[in-house]
Amino acid sequence: MSTKSYDLVVIGAGPAGISGAVTAAVFGRSVALIERDPAIGGAGINTGTIPSKTLRETALTLSGIRARKLQVEMVLRQETTIADLMRHERSVTDSARNLQLHRLRHFDVDILYGAASFVDPNTVRVNLRGGSDLYLRASKILIASGSSPYRPPEFPFDDPRIHDSNEILDLGRIPKSLVVVGAGVIGCEYACTFAALGTRVWLLDARDELLSFLDRDIAHTLEAAMERAGVEFVWKEKVEKCTTPAGEEVILTLTSGRTICAEGVLVAAGRSSNTDSLNLPAAGITPGKRGVITVDANYRTEVPHISAAGDVIGFPALASTSLEQARVAVCHAFELGFKNELPHLLPTGIYTIPEVSMVGETEQSLTEIGVEYLIGRATYLDNPRGKIIGDDTGMLKLIFRADDMKLLGVHAIGEQATELIHIGLVAMLTGSGADLFNQACFNYPTLGDLYKYATYDAMLRREMMRGGRD
Repeated sequence: MSTKSYDLVVIGAGPAGISGAVTAAVFGRSVALIERDPAIGGAGINTGTIPSKTLRETALTLSGIRARKLQVEMVLRQETTIADLMRHERSVTDSARNLQLHRLRHFDVDILYGAASFVDPNTVRVNLRGGSDLYLRASKILIASGSSPYRPPEFPFDDPRIHDSNEILDLGRIPKSLVVVGAGVIGCEYACTFAALGTRVWLLDARDELLSFLDRDIAHTLEAAMERAGVEFVWKEKVEKCTTPAGEEVILTLTSGRTICAEGVLVAAGRSSNTDSLNLPAAGITPGKRGVITVDANYRTEVPHISAAGDVIGFPALASTSLEQARVAVCHAFELGFKNELPHLLPTGIYTIPEVSMVGETEQSLTEIGVEYLIGRATYLDNPRGKIIGDDTGMLKLIFRADDMKLLGVHAIGEQATELIHIGLVAMLTGSGADLFNQACFNYPTLGDLYKYATYDAMLRREMMRGGRD
């Protein structure tokens, strides 16, 4: 039996696994990184974050949406394949993967390609590609095996017209019609992208509102923009039956009795943690619903020397948070003191069309806890850079605490919203508020200047309220 010993064994070479492995290696620990797929990167690089966002950018360019008032019209050929649209994605993905490989090799991380499973709490068996087994022993183990799309049993995924969010990028051609089942973040993002590519899209969900965690102003603006783009919302419905007649469109029968016929179906019904093959009981770990691993504030599992980070531990399951979780986990595991906790504020970015991003409190959350607040808004149409872009839906909304005008929440919709949010994030991390934006000088013309005018809007509202009380 071939056995090797390391300070740290990491299972899974996605964003969390790579981040954890590099963090430990930088501080001189010996590290083995195990990946079951042919290439490192996980869903973040290979099937999810980067590929889907690259397709979105391509759709925005080819559809002419970015041209807006320039009146540039481009027609997408129906025979155009997803592969035609993903040439740029392949370049971006290869570059991102090679960058991570360089980092890992630079810090002497051993990369092993094969399937990992626990033998005992300190031993991991790796079934290598060639068929041989290698046993790794380590004082610390990080599980970062990621997640996969959940496949509800009512959908026949063996039919080439039924897709999960990993497969959808392998379509042979752009469908003329598509039903997206599940109006979560992934479902909304793909609904927008395919609508931009000229596909008729239905977005179906059992709930009755869009992305309930968003500020309602932003959610309503997004829903209206998606409807204008051609997305048809089907609320308070579930799929009772999915029929796939040969040579015809897929037929979805809904709980109300309504039927929808389409060339394709994308099922975006959440994700399941990749833990089934890990033999977690041998390590002393009991996974929860859909394989989720429970961790404490330091990302330790119920077995203290085994940590977990990223999608495998569930919400929020974002590449950005996964990177930070793994760093914190490794720093606690080895008592490094480099990064002891996750930031108390985490931004959310949603790559719909238009983009949406937020950080901090919403009006709803502040009302629930009884905090008085003031809001300030600034629109892209009232901003010179916004006019240049031609974005007529964009908006920045700031929420300040009423008594001292400290910034409590930032909500943005529109072009570059996921970049714009970071100004507010840094301001909130430093405990700043209206005075910071009042004093700041922003480049002109920029979207960043929206912060100043949203602040002025809130300050004006404050003065009007004071005047009303006098």
